Amino acid sequence: MKYKTLLFDIQGSVAKLTLNRPEVKNAINLDMTKELMDAALRCMQDSTIRAVLITGSGAMFCPGGDIKAFIGEGKNMTYYMREMTTYLHTGLSYLTHMDAPVVAAVNGAAAGAGMSLALASDIVIAATSARFTMAYTRIGLTPDGGSTYFLSRAVGLKRALELVLTNRELSAQEAFDLGIVTRVVPDSELLVQAEAIATQLAAGATKALGASKRLLHRGWVETLETQMENESQTIADIASTPDAQEATAAFLEKRKPEFRG
Repeated sequence: MKYKTLLFDIQGSVAKLTLNRPEVKNAINLDMTKELMDAALRCMQDSTIRAVLITGSGAMFCPGGDIKAFIGEGKNMTYYMREMTTYLHTGLSYLTHMDAPVVAAVNGAAAGAGMSLALASDIVIAATSARFTMAYTRIGLTPDGGSTYFLSRAVGLKRALELVLTNRELSAQEAFDLGIVTRVVPDSELLVQAEAIATQLAAGATKALGASKRLLHRGWVETLETQMENESQTIADIASTPDAQEATAAFLEKRKPEFRG
């Protein structure tokens, strides 16, 4: 696919999505939100895509929204912000609920909606030099990109409040310690390790991975009994999929399973 603000490349079963506005350090504008939504929809609809890798071009992952673009809208800013968040949130919803696991490779700073994008990913690999900050209230705005959903689940309510209200910058190690980041790696190894994880996930039982993602998200809002019923229904449904049948056969035959989705 050809986009103006993204690079989209499929290698094997892994779709690599690169934020690509290096002239503004990959800041998010309206075009990028539209293209993120379109790319996410393509990843969700294409059964040959079994994992998604998201990163940023150049030295920075994403500093958040393009403030100059916001200001340039003048009196139209309210409409512009509502339009941007509609596309952005639809895309993030696709990424969260699709079967394919989503891996973020965070290079440099992830601020504002850039941090939100990382939080929405299933696995976050951060370069040692990476930095994280919510940043929204610093410019008089409120969080978006699902961060008020994901952040408190990762770090707890009190720490989420601190990070939103004070905009404290976190090192990659601090973000790991708080549960925002899955793994911290040397800068030179970021893409190699992120691609290795994405490739590993792409070789897995995609339907089971996707259903597991959705169960974990639902578990935060359901009662124990309701969630156990969700688990019961899901595992029964997944048991009939080709992946599950292949995995159980491979286990009995003492061989490595070959998943095809």
